[in-house]
Amino acid sequence: MLPFANDYARGAHPKVLQHLVDTNLDAQPGYGTDKYTASAIAKIQAACGIDDADVYFISGGTQTNAIVISNLLADDEGVVAVDTGHIALHEAGSIEYTGHKVLTVPQVDGKLTAGNLQTYVDDFYADENHGQMVAPGLVYISYPTEGGTLYSKQELTELAETCHANQLPLFIDGARLGYGLASPEADLTLPEIAALCDVFYIGGTKVGALCGEAVVFTKHNTPKRFVTKIKRQGALLAKGRLCGVQFDALFTDNLYLDISRHAIDLAMQLKQALTDKGYEFYIDSPTNQQFIVVDSAQLKALSQSVDYSFWEKIDETHTAIRLATSWSTTQAELDELIAIL
Repeated sequence: MLPFANDYARGAHPKVLQHLVDTNLDAQPGYGTDKYTASAIAKIQAACGIDDADVYFISGGTQTNAIVISNLLADDEGVVAVDTGHIALHEAGSIEYTGHKVLTVPQVDGKLTAGNLQTYVDDFYADENHGQMVAPGLVYISYPTEGGTLYSKQELTELAETCHANQLPLFIDGARLGYGLASPEADLTLPEIAALCDVFYIGGTKVGALCGEAVVFTKHNTPKRFVTKIKRQGALLAKGRLCGVQFDALFTDNLYLDISRHAIDLAMQLKQALTDKGYEFYIDSPTNQQFIVVDSAQLKALSQSVDYSFWEKIDETHTAIRLATSWSTTQAELDELIAIL
């Protein structure tokens, strides 16, 4: 089967895996207090252009979203996200499980606009019953979005300004951050993203690591006793080095962005081939996720040789599917997929 259903089908980039092997028998203290984690933190701070940023490692994206969001919100607040946002659709109610509501706003190309956010806030406080409603306390977006689209520098700047004008921290889910930064349509850099938001995370699970995400608090705004909170919510690894070693490798010699560019290069080849073959795009994505509309009757045949991801039923005879490239996708796999399509 050709692996195009997601960007985490394989283990780890060989350089990441080799770093794990090379450091395997070096005894280190636990819970992220080891020297490799310290090295990774320093490299991430340098890459973000914030020497005193607070960096923490958490095992996966769902855990990261739930921990960050639940600990930045007061107990009577909710998190604002677009109606197609990852936490609103594909995290099994993990935010609600922490006791907080996801407050959804209409999306525009998968994005939360500054205007829609301000309208939501204004409408909330104009409602005479808002004292009986869940108040917005945090804004969540992802870069790239759930549909692989990107915020421009202007869009993110305007959104950040609106968040800050309303005293709403801005949290960016960066599970696929590398693929966003490497896109030919990206006009944002990692330091610019770090400067515009209050907290974000750098995804490792989907970008070359076995597992792990690096949470970066950019404005001395880390919740009090955050390590304790990670522990209490079941995501503090005793072998914290597992994430530290991997990110130490990913942020050595620009590996993180180099392998992200590889995925984007192949995705753009795929997008051009799909265009040439006359496929209809369900979402116009400039990143590693490509969404196309196919005849539902063809899916059974396609599934015999291609592992794709179901996205949405369009009508009685058509289905939207996702094809995702990754750091591990090979040119031979892409060529075979294009031939099948």
